Amino acid sequence: MAGDVPIAVGEFAGRRCASSGSPWEPVVGYSRAVRAGNLIAVSGTVGLNADRTYPASLAEQTRRALEIIRAAVEALGGTLAQVIRTRMFITDIGRAPEATAVHGEFFEGIRPATTLVEVSRLIDDRALIEIEAEAVLA
Repeated sequence: MAGDVPIAVGEFAGRRCASSGSPWEPVVGYSRAVRAGNLIAVSGTVGLNADRTYPASLAEQTRRALEIIRAAVEALGGTLAQVIRTRMFITDIGRAPEATAVHGEFFEGIRPATTLVEVSRLIDDRALIEIEAEAVLA
């Protein structure tokens, strides 16, 4: 698991669910990640630090979001190597190379299908990127 990414695993509606302690999970009523059979779906994940601050740069926020995603997938019995799709939503497409370089560090040898789109806002004005992922376990 990634350094300071505490993940709690529980069961909801007969599925294993991972919580990253995000302040939005209980309010919105979702889990960071859900495992159903051999599938893991990871919700949109921003690069929020454990102390509720955001890293300053887009690259650092991307790294943090991917660390949270990795920790959630691992907590549900998977690995990044089993990720088949990611979706990245960024607030400034002109800065895409900052985010894609970090995505490449995590997934260069895995090569999941991916989407990158610009959005006008995310759940918090300090967030510069949000990332989703899906994994299939063997």
